Formats: sequence, structure tokens, C-alpha cells
Amino acid sequence: MEKDIKSILTENGFSFKKQLGQNFITDKNLLSSIVALSGAESGDTVLEIGCGAGTLTRALAEKVKRVIAFDVDKTLQPVLCQSLSGLENAEVIFKDFLKVDLTELEKSVGEYRVVANLPYYVTTPLIMKIIEEGEKCKGLCVMVQQEVAERLCAEKGTSEYGAITAMIAPKAECRIVKRVPRTLFYPRPNVDSAVVRFDFCERIKIKDRSKYKKVVQSAFSSRRKTLENNLIKTFSLTREQAQSVLSDCGIDLKARGETLDFTQFEEIAQKLKKYLP
Repeated sequence: MEKDIKSILTENGFSFKKQLGQNFITDKNLLSSIVALSGAESGDTVLEIGCGAGTLTRALAEKVKRVIAFDVDKTLQPVLCQSLSGLENAEVIFKDFLKVDLTELEKSVGEYRVVANLPYYVTTPLIMKIIEEGEKCKGLCVMVQQEVAERLCAEKGTSEYGAITAMIAPKAECRIVKRVPRTLFYPRPNVDSAVVRFDFCERIKIKDRSKYKKVVQSAFSSRRKTLENNLIKTFSLTREQAQSVLSDCGIDLKARGETLDFTQFEEIAQKLKKYLP
């Protein structure tokens, strides 16, 4: 497959665009592995974000019922016409997925999974769009930069643990299912990657997601400062009010944000209500 894809790209005079993070998967065994690890089944509809030359698109389409692939680079159209030839269950939409109205898309698509080799430069916003807006998403399996993968799946108390970890945790269990060396991409990137799988399940009910998000952002806004000081600054609390909130939650007044888990962030968000308009 590697030679075929490279030939198709060359024949069509395709030029890689570094600003779009275009590093395509060409290894057939890796493609099959991603499909298998994603949990996608024969009756599934799969959304793919950043389909590139269509190698993963084809691997998915050969397994599932329907693939809807998105990409922003319209110059890939002749490449995809060749790489996806003969497939009747795959369609490509040349549009920025970040600008897609996911609520409207879900009305026509129904339940779906997301499987993708995400462009590095938009990894976080794309994942957060699915986490925050994907009401009918059954699962998410993405290839990301290894450093990002470590952050997504980090445990509290570690240096990798951050705001995105805590934002994902209430809605999905996240784990690294495969590590991928840079040598398996074309062109070769400067970093290694990893496949991360998210299994959606409501681990706790977030009563006010905007307030929860603000608490999480506050907790990690200045990692060297205590949570108490960050809350005072973010929510314009008095020191006594901040200490009261933390004490009511059973949290050490000298604790820092990275020592708390998502259940504690939600508890703080609820306790803050008595001090906020």
C-alpha cells in the first residue's frame, strides 16, 4: 500500500502542506490495527477527521457500514478519487470539522464512532468538540502525538495531568492502546505518536458544565500556585470564601490543582454556588 499511495500522490502532483500537519499512514498492518483497536463494528457509522490520502478511510470502509470523512485540503480530491475507488460506503466532505454543526450532523447520521489520525495542530480542539458536543458519539479512537496522548490519559498527581485530562474524565475512560513510531508515516514527522481510545460513559453527572470547566481552568491556570489562590483570582473570592469551599470539600488548603480528580472539581463547582451570582 505504501508504494501505491506514494505513486498516487506523485501522479497527481500533490504537495504536502506542513501547516496542515499532513503525515499520512501508509503501513497496512498499522491501518488494520487502528481499525481493530477502535472497537468499530460492521454495522457502525464512522466519522473520520483529517482523512489525508484516504488510507485509513479505506481500511475503515472495508470493515464498517458507512464512513464520512472530513478534510480541509481540497487538493486531495483527485488523490482520494483513486485511493477510494470502488468503495460505495465512503464519502469525503471538504470542510473544517471544527466549523461543522455537530447537532445537525447527528440528526442525519444517528449514532457513530470517530476514528482518525488527527492533524497535530488541531488535536485538542477537535477532541474537545466531540467531548462537549457529541451527544450520539459511541466512541472515539484517535492517533495523536505521543506527548499529547500521555496528557489525555494522565493520572492525577503527575506532571502530564492537566486541564484537558480533567475535562475528558467525567465523560470517558481514556487509555493508550498502541504506540506508533514516526517511521510509519509519510512524510516522517519529528515525533512519535500513539493511538488513544476513549470509551464514553457518564462517570459522574456534571450539573453545570460551564462552571465545571471554569473550575478546571482555574485549577491549572498557574500550576505553582495553590488551588486556593487560583480560585480567589478566577472567581474574585475572599480568602475566607475560598478556604470555606475547600474545607467543605475536604480538600487540603495547600493543595494544588494537579492533586485533584474530576469528582473533586465537580464538588468545588457546586460549593462555589453560594458565593457566585
